Amino acid sequence: MDAELPKAQVSRPAKGWEDAVALTGFILVAVGQASNQVLARGLAGSVPPFSLAFFRWTFIAIGLAPFAIAAIRDGKIPLAQNLWPILAAGFLGMFRCGAPVYIAGITTTAIHIALIFALSPIMVLLISAALGIEHIGPLQWLGTALALGGALLIVSGGHLGTLTQSSAAWGDLLVVCAMLGWSGYTLLQSRVAPRASLLARVSLFSAAGALCSLPPALQEMWAIPAEVFNTRAFEAYVFAGLVPGLIAYAGFAWLGARFGSVRSSLVLYVAPIASAFLSWIVLGEPPKLIHLVGGLLILGGVWASLRK
Repeated sequence: MDAELPKAQVSRPAKGWEDAVALTGFILVAVGQASNQVLARGLAGSVPPFSLAFFRWTFIAIGLAPFAIAAIRDGKIPLAQNLWPILAAGFLGMFRCGAPVYIAGITTTAIHIALIFALSPIMVLLISAALGIEHIGPLQWLGTALALGGALLIVSGGHLGTLTQSSAAWGDLLVVCAMLGWSGYTLLQSRVAPRASLLARVSLFSAAGALCSLPPALQEMWAIPAEVFNTRAFEAYVFAGLVPGLIAYAGFAWLGARFGSVRSSLVLYVAPIASAFLSWIVLGEPPKLIHLVGGLLILGGVWASLRK
């Protein structure tokens, strides 16, 4: 008995320490992800959106390039076989979720953006079911209905007529299009060079997203160079590439490696909460009752839809 006492005393703090690390990691990654939505709202179009997206994805692609180069050298990413899938993933996940979100920030709030993006697992489930990849059970259908109802409540503001009359609603619909792109990216990215690490693949996807963003970004650089090349814009490029970019992706990869994909997916539930707090603190836009109700419907629906 005496010999076993130290074992029990050591194991408890280790478990508590691991839980504390996990919780801290989830919060930091969620805050990093949410900061992009707050950036979109805070800038409200003051920095040209396609240039912001181009420099952000370029920053991320270069920062993670050592992982991609190592994976290519080791044969884990055969470029000849994966070129078009990489371009498709970059278009869906980076291009579609880049400038459109920054444009939407002109008319809609960061909380709306976060809650709409929280629908992505629902869309992934529906697409998987349509392709015959996954079967949807009764609980999953109920979760899907709850989440979609919550999204409709938020986008419409409780009045369906605003879907055609409100400029803010059109901003929300632009975010819906971006979220659908992210859902397609989620399905595709795990199938592109699956032997490579997440960070290696994100580097290539980001490069593809930067390439897709380059033509409209060049048009902005030609038409409004003073808005593209200034101190405020440069600070936005660095922040977008670093905080919701390199730090958030690296943190998520670390969570997945340390705690597994199931536990790391809990970031989905923390991100909207982080966005609400950041919006309140940074932008002075506190959440309203409709956000609370719609958010509970969405997050509850996502939780139910992910049950087996």
